[in-house]
Amino acid sequence: MKNKIQPLLIIFIAFALSSNHFAQQKLAQTGMKFLSVSLDARSSALSEAVTSFHTDATAMFYNPAGMARISNYASVVLGATNYIADIKYLYGGIAFAPFDGNYGVLGINFESVDYGDLQATIRYDNEQGFLDAGTFSPNAMSVGVGYAKALSDKFSIGGNVRYVRQSLGTAIIGSVQLDNNGNPSGRTVDAKTDVLAYDFGVIYKTGFKSLDFGMDVRNFSKEVKYVQDGFQLPLTFKIGISFDMVDLMQDVDKDAHSLLLSFDASHPRDYPEQVAVGAEYTFMKLLSLRVGYQTPNDEKGISAGVGLKHSFSGFDLAVDYAYTSFGVFNNVQQLSVRFAY
Repeated sequence: MKNKIQPLLIIFIAFALSSNHFAQQKLAQTGMKFLSVSLDARSSALSEAVTSFHTDATAMFYNPAGMARISNYASVVLGATNYIADIKYLYGGIAFAPFDGNYGVLGINFESVDYGDLQATIRYDNEQGFLDAGTFSPNAMSVGVGYAKALSDKFSIGGNVRYVRQSLGTAIIGSVQLDNNGNPSGRTVDAKTDVLAYDFGVIYKTGFKSLDFGMDVRNFSKEVKYVQDGFQLPLTFKIGISFDMVDLMQDVDKDAHSLLLSFDASHPRDYPEQVAVGAEYTFMKLLSLRVGYQTPNDEKGISAGVGLKHSFSGFDLAVDYAYTSFGVFNNVQQLSVRFAY
């Protein structure tokens, strides 16, 4: 009994410490918000209610403890997201489990963001009140390493260390002069910043059928700044549970059918708490249909998706698609490819 209680105590102590850290929210005062965007198509279709999932290399983007029980030697994920305002994301990850995972699982992950070309202006004493300063192309990226280990048949831990960088381009500061062509000129500054960010997670298998419990804290870092103004990364704490409802059905073939339900509660630094629910029906371990919803949310609506998976000659291949409605913005579509061997 004592061995069963200790992991739960660790989880709830960490929850209490994290809750105290989050007590003073800074509404709409964080930066590098690209770190809060869900990238994986399967996870997005479930409205990110995946904190308690044991998955593959994708776990590094949600709860790194989720890759602790990878059964293959290597797991790879690649994907692309067409986000709102024509923002484009690319991401990928690879996780290795050498020596049958006896020494844990090691992973490498990356993501890049292209914000497109934006119009630049600068304040000036003229009729318009500003001058056209051409265009600039903001971008961002993150690259990191992750590690996870199953400490027992029920308890798994994991973490990431990521180098995060974002550039807003070059801007004119201070006094402005006009050249012979009427274009603004002056002292310029390269508005970019970088920092190390840390993620920590745990997953606990309760022992009651397929009921799992997970916890994750993402984007721990020191304060960063552009030139003068400082800000924090979008630190987020999540807890979640998941359960395969087929476990409660006596006359259903569990090898042919699965109905996974998941619930997540998140406590972000910069906006109010949210609750997400996801459901995934899988037939013959081949075809998956998914739906999810997150509340409260101003624009983001229902998420849905489909996935296909096939195994042959020791090689697993999965393709996932997700669609999320975004109110007045363009709807978001995502595609991910996962394979393992």
